[in-house]
Amino acid sequence: MWTVGIDVGGTFTDLYARNSATDEARTGKVLTTPRDRVLGVIGAITDAGLQPGEIGLLVHGTTTATNALIERSFPTAAMITTEGFRDVLEIGRMHREHLYRPYQTKPEPLIRRRHRHVLNERTTAQGLVETPVDLAELDRIIDRIAEDGVKSVAVCLINSYVNPSNEQAVAARVAERLPGVAVVTSAAVKPIFREHTRFSTTAVRAVLLPVMASYFERLQAVLASQNFAGKLMILKSNGGMMSVDQARTRVEELVESGPAGGIGYAAQITGMTGYRNIIHTDVGGTSFDTSIVEDGRGLITREYEIEFDVPVAVPMLDIRSIGAGGGSLGWIDAGGSLRVGPMSAGSEPGPACYGRGGTRPTITDANLVLGRLSPDLSGKFTLDHEAARKAVATLAEPLGISVEACAEGMIRIATEAMAQAVKIVLASRGRDPRDFALASFGGAGPMHACAVAAALQTPAVIVPRYSGVASAYGATRLPLKHDEEVFHFAAFGPDALPQVQARLAAIEGQAVATLVAQGAALADVLVTRVMRMRYAGQTFEVDVGQDAKAIAAGDTAALSEAFHATHAREFGVRSDDFAIEIVALAVTAEARTGEPSGADSDPPPPLSSAPPGSRPVFFNGTWTDAPVIATSAATRAEVTGPAMIEDPHTCIVVPPGWRARFDSHLNCILEVQA
Repeated sequence: MWTVGIDVGGTFTDLYARNSATDEARTGKVLTTPRDRVLGVIGAITDAGLQPGEIGLLVHGTTTATNALIERSFPTAAMITTEGFRDVLEIGRMHREHLYRPYQTKPEPLIRRRHRHVLNERTTAQGLVETPVDLAELDRIIDRIAEDGVKSVAVCLINSYVNPSNEQAVAARVAERLPGVAVVTSAAVKPIFREHTRFSTTAVRAVLLPVMASYFERLQAVLASQNFAGKLMILKSNGGMMSVDQARTRVEELVESGPAGGIGYAAQITGMTGYRNIIHTDVGGTSFDTSIVEDGRGLITREYEIEFDVPVAVPMLDIRSIGAGGGSLGWIDAGGSLRVGPMSAGSEPGPACYGRGGTRPTITDANLVLGRLSPDLSGKFTLDHEAARKAVATLAEPLGISVEACAEGMIRIATEAMAQAVKIVLASRGRDPRDFALASFGGAGPMHACAVAAALQTPAVIVPRYSGVASAYGATRLPLKHDEEVFHFAAFGPDALPQVQARLAAIEGQAVATLVAQGAALADVLVTRVMRMRYAGQTFEVDVGQDAKAIAAGDTAALSEAFHATHAREFGVRSDDFAIEIVALAVTAEARTGEPSGADSDPPPPLSSAPPGSRPVFFNGTWTDAPVIATSAATRAEVTGPAMIEDPHTCIVVPPGWRARFDSHLNCILEVQA
């Protein structure tokens, strides 16, 4: 049977498959079908020469949830909250995205004010129900919700993380009176303090529930109609996977489902290449994603924002995404300056050179004009070079420059935006890019990787063997994973540890049981325990991984030192004078799945047509005749730039002054020539 990973992106749907019996590997890449993304999934399976009935495990990463949130393309949802807290979603954290921009506006709230209803109830911060729920008042609210025809209701009451009884009473009544409406409570979604974060995360689940239920129902129905009888798993934002049944309810964990597979691949290549610290970058048709992998693991954040001041407080890989991909559109702003993105041509109509109706210039068109992209897209279909030139000319003529200079300018602007995104991720974590290698994923990534690395001064670029379908490949290597978190406020010290141990054991049991219910063997489950800690008086915390034996033994010296070291690594300072507080406890349980066991030593799939021996390529204002080499040939010798190394799903651009070599795992390593 085949194990298959699929990543549905904004422009392309990628597939990687391996046969567990023969270790044969296959790949596929087709244009995404935005009107019905399930068709793209089936198309990718067909493109790889597979039938759904041959697949034993299908691991699916999707941008459906992300797109629904960004585009606000979801059914109307309602919120019931405590009187006085109706506007928490809009008030947010009372800060500004841009300090010196007086006319900035916040994003539209996920649940509009007219659909947010207040209830006269109150639970104190100590968990005492001061004002119980008045069912008559609640029924009047439910009547208004019914009239609005909403599909889901978020119940977000103040201090419910301490005592959820009022929320549970409201949810039970809504479910009783509106049986076709999904009801979610903030205490069930995220039992943590800080109401804005909790309310926002609950709103995310509420608005996505009907969207993802519809998508998964359609996906399962189409797969079943084509004799798929294997296991369907969904990628999570935390770098793991979960069953489709879990994904139907924990939809807030799908916000970065797509890029998560690529980070899994980046973690794997740390062991292959010897570079323990890697900057993961993924350039697709629509976006540029970047994150950090240290010592073989992607960094996790619990403070992710979908948009400014729209947080979703679930453990997620710390990924930054910007609108800079192969389909990013070039344009001229009101001041007459050349700009690129964040708008994208997507897959419909796509870049002008695709011949699908697009007329506006994209990064893909610019790369084709400059000779950096194969005219037959590595054997997939013939690109329209003239259409690309005409599209870029619409910008070049008003600017008074040549088409080539305009195309090169577009690429420089896009790569600088990519480099800036990487710098923001590194700076927020206090990391130096010179301590990292840059791993380049995505169909468009290796065309820009060396330029991004030069801007960052990273010592090397790694283009993995399956770079063009990296997220799909990485999806097959990720473990089953489940997180549980609970609010627990206490001064750190010996007296606090017995209760800490008891509460960690309780949520650990929940997390392990969840994995076992999804098919994991109990003996294969590994558990990581985290205390969220801070210095007394701080308004932010750090996640501190803690040894269960140290907690059980009451070893406060080891536990506090772990906190000090983590704080120093993240913020550059530590203090032995301030008291320490615990604000929350969390566990992560994970278990390996039956991923392919091959040694990844088989050659890449062959090119569908032999590339030409050379072609003119535009670098730094001049045309240069650059050799074009198939991947299978490039693995046998060092390649010096300028050169193009092509495989079925990407093109590696080796600029002048760079050299490329392949290691034993067929990863391409690029470095500046000495």
